[in-house]
Amino acid sequence: MVAGEAYLHRYLAEFDFRYNRRAALKISDAERAEDLLRNARDKRLTYRRIGEASYA
Repeated sequence: MVAGEAYLHRYLAEFDFRYNRRAALKISDAERAEDLLRNARDKRLTYRRIGEASYA
């Protein structure tokens, strides 16, 4: 598996988030930012060294 494939679900989730909260839905940039921060609360981003990731 190519490394980029391991993150495909994250890329798709980001575009899904953007599409569903676009200006056509009358959601302002401030509301979009608040949504993002609310959903990121209490989440922790961790990093692994190259070779530690397991691609199942």
